Amino acid sequence: MIQQIVAVTIMNLRSLPQRIGTAWVIVIGIAVTVAVMISVLAMAEGFTQTLKGTARVDRALVLRAGSEAELASTISRENTQTIMDAPGIQKNSAGRPIASAEAVVIVALPQKKDGADANVTLRGVGANARALRPEARLIAGRMYRPAVREIIVGKSAVAQFKGLDLGSRIAFRDSEWTVVGIFESGGDAHESELQGDVETVLSAYRRNLFQSVSVMLESPQAFDRFKAALTTDPTLKVSVERETNYYAAQSRNLSKLLNLLAYFVGGIMALGACFGALNTMYTAVSTRTREIATLRAIGFGGLPIVISVLAEAMLLALIGSVMGSAAAWLFFDGNTVNTLAAGFTQVVFHLTVTAPLVAAGVIMACLVGMLGGLMPAIRAAQLPIAVALRAS
Repeated sequence: MIQQIVAVTIMNLRSLPQRIGTAWVIVIGIAVTVAVMISVLAMAEGFTQTLKGTARVDRALVLRAGSEAELASTISRENTQTIMDAPGIQKNSAGRPIASAEAVVIVALPQKKDGADANVTLRGVGANARALRPEARLIAGRMYRPAVREIIVGKSAVAQFKGLDLGSRIAFRDSEWTVVGIFESGGDAHESELQGDVETVLSAYRRNLFQSVSVMLESPQAFDRFKAALTTDPTLKVSVERETNYYAAQSRNLSKLLNLLAYFVGGIMALGACFGALNTMYTAVSTRTREIATLRAIGFGGLPIVISVLAEAMLLALIGSVMGSAAAWLFFDGNTVNTLAAGFTQVVFHLTVTAPLVAAGVIMACLVGMLGGLMPAIRAAQLPIAVALRAS
């Protein structure tokens, strides 16, 4: 049986050059399907990794109770001080809590790709923000000065939006703000923001309430103590989350949408590729009807015939999946895009093609090849020998 399978499969593969045109139908159809599916999944993966990279397990975020995002939250100054006095917060060398009461507002800036306005986050941060987020570091210019309308901008924001070069002046809220520095923070969501002194931002927007309080914990284990102290305080109505949980929730809806889109579009294209493979393999089998009948007449069984046809379809599918995966990696991996996050502001992220995404593409291609080759293979094995030998 094994010898028959090997012999018939080798014979089929040797005849492939004579059927190269029909073979390319399967290969190209599957390659396009895999490339499209992986590229959309790479968007979801890149967005999720960007938001996950923003979070640390030893940082916590405090919002008003019931708020799902910073823009929907408000915290008074009195409550802010109570939060910063809670147990479990790490202190700096001066004995002050490493925490930042922050204001988050939206600024409209034109995108470089088409000039259309996009919502960009302007984050007012406290004096301890640098100690709170040590991953953020200046790569050009200097820090903003308190009480002066100066901002620093993330490297990703500079790449996507106009007018953010060092020394540029941006007009918003009836005044001009000067870009005095550019920072990077490992490609996380904060790299898509503008940042300035929190009191200056609140003054410019005529506000007196903060949106959130971020704190550095003494350790990841200190979270429960910190949360219990705040949620049991009758003077506070706040929700407390680890940064990891908060940003995971922020990425969940868009990631689900992109995954659904990838599998929906990929499924439709895979169905088309499957019909293409089915038609191509039927044609391939029909051109070898007399060969197959002759093999069966001299003692070859039906199972080796079926396996040989399936092996050919699977091989073409694998070639298509490799081509599609390579195209997705070459043309999409690392591309910078931006999209609306849960807070209705733009997050800049990079498309990320990973090994699991490639594996998903290969698995889908193999399923298409198997489904496309199965019925022609069974037909080839069941065709009556006498009828097949008389075929022209």
